[in-house]
Amino acid sequence: MAYCRTFKSQVSWTKLVSGEIQQRCFHSSPAVFGASKVAMSKLDTKPLPYDTLEKRIKIVADRLGKPLSLAEKVLYSHLDDPVNQDIERGVSYLKLRPDRVAMQDATAQMAMLQFISSGLPKVAVPSTIHCDHLIEAQTGGVEDLKRAKEMNEEVYNFLKSAGAKYGVGFWHPGSGIIHQIILENYAFPGLLMIGTDSHTPNGGGLGGLCIGVGGADAVDVMADIPWELKCPKVIGVHLTGKMTGWTTPKDVILKVADILTVKGGTGAIIEYHGPGVDNISCTGMGTICNMGAEIGATTSLFPFNHRMADYLKATSRADIAEEAAKYSKSLLTPDKGSHYDQLIEIDLTTLEPHVNGPFTPDLAHPISKLGKNAKKNNWPVEIKVGLIGSCTNSSYEDMSRCATIAKEALAHGRKSKIPFNVTPGSEQIRATIERDGIAQTLREFGGTVLANACGPCIGQWDRKDVKKGEKNTIVSSYNRNFTGRNDANAATHAFVTSPELVTALAIEARLDFDPTVDTIKGADGKEFKLSNPFGDELPARGFDPGQDTYQAPPADGSSLSVVVDPKSNRLQLLEPFKVWDGKDLEGLTILIKVKGKCTTDHISAAGPWLKYRGHLENISNNMLLT
Repeated sequence: MAYCRTFKSQVSWTKLVSGEIQQRCFHSSPAVFGASKVAMSKLDTKPLPYDTLEKRIKIVADRLGKPLSLAEKVLYSHLDDPVNQDIERGVSYLKLRPDRVAMQDATAQMAMLQFISSGLPKVAVPSTIHCDHLIEAQTGGVEDLKRAKEMNEEVYNFLKSAGAKYGVGFWHPGSGIIHQIILENYAFPGLLMIGTDSHTPNGGGLGGLCIGVGGADAVDVMADIPWELKCPKVIGVHLTGKMTGWTTPKDVILKVADILTVKGGTGAIIEYHGPGVDNISCTGMGTICNMGAEIGATTSLFPFNHRMADYLKATSRADIAEEAAKYSKSLLTPDKGSHYDQLIEIDLTTLEPHVNGPFTPDLAHPISKLGKNAKKNNWPVEIKVGLIGSCTNSSYEDMSRCATIAKEALAHGRKSKIPFNVTPGSEQIRATIERDGIAQTLREFGGTVLANACGPCIGQWDRKDVKKGEKNTIVSSYNRNFTGRNDANAATHAFVTSPELVTALAIEARLDFDPTVDTIKGADGKEFKLSNPFGDELPARGFDPGQDTYQAPPADGSSLSVVVDPKSNRLQLLEPFKVWDGKDLEGLTILIKVKGKCTTDHISAAGPWLKYRGHLENISNNMLLT
């Protein structure tokens, strides 16, 4: 069956490319050409920029006179001045024109406050706000969402009204995690997008360069100022072979993290290529790109292929897939002979399932060695909580494969021994897995379906089963597992792995259980071994969009107002700094010198402090607290 589905995809891909050839054999009048323009998304009117990008990259290619990698093609085709821009990897500072901006609700507060202070009437590029960070996991999706709306009403009203006034789309709380919403609605092959969140690179699963930035960078782009980026190096990851058994796309990035460490990708774009790419689903590619943030990479991406085309069609964007196919060679795949600053080879056929941690995402353990390593290092072998979902692993495919594991366990009278939390990535995923019975299966397995939000992945978790300081182990399909990241408990040993392994490990609740070889005792006393995970890449009946949670900005919001209470402890309008006198600052006090692994979690941890992200003075009190 899997072979048949792949073959059909290959056929549809061939049709797309042959359609491109046929179209180029005929001349079209200007009127026909104009009518054929395809919008960047279902929710935008601005057309795909492929014509402009192709012209720019031809200028750059002629200048450089060498084969270009995919990362270079997408990046350099967005140069503000392709004729005169100095281009040297790792040296030049590029001035770029991103296609769009995306902001999550925590960082969007300061970004919108900065934009308001600019005095501009409207954002210059398509931009969106996504309410996903301020919903705390306590009891379950419905109750947690209701409580979040009440607690954060002031912030949500501010973001909604600011979006309406300045032309920014607003995704209500409960819509889903920003990166899943982007993949489902806005990402497209060749896109250059900046997002105010570390895991914006998730959009590389659809062939876009999606880069996580600070709020000030987003404001520059929204204010029509060219965005500056130091010209990244390009690290190539050449994939061969085919994944089998318990190996998943998550294991690719867990292995890359093992090779490069948490700083090995700094100043570089990770570009995946090779024959193994076609073995990975579009959402699987998104998983790999998403967690590239953990190796310090600027961003990650994959070349356009039939798996992306299938996903675009499934999310009602067949016209974008057809348009992208026309530019596949010129824009959306690397040139033959393109140079990489470093090349990593991974054979998917021999790649073993991995579990990384604790306390850092680059400490890798093949599942066959995890139990032994845990005992050697005196890590708690007993697992207290299993968590699946998050922006990294919350696709239909992820949930479908976990449900098959859960069903097999239930058939033998077994289920999760421990609390098992499930985070759908979006309202569309939630509605679809509810309709298809997947959510119910996971509940019967012992799961609690949380809100469509970040939740425990970013520390928004009101955890009650252990006390602060109590040494314990949790296993999740999240991306980041630094000390105190998930539950603000420095003694929690957090491990990251695929959602399939989390589900299997939850049955025995031990790090020394290896589902690839070990058996489980059923309720009848008989031993059984879990089958290799399987599940549908895309829902056979199509996606159920669920509730409509999007608010488009009005055509003209100039008459609208945005109110911020001067007495608020969560929002604070910005006042301009004094004009710089042109002299260097001298005699400043050094607050701290850091050696080793230092992340945003250490600089300004999230969790309870997220509520102050719109108040400059209050959020400053969180600086370096951890």
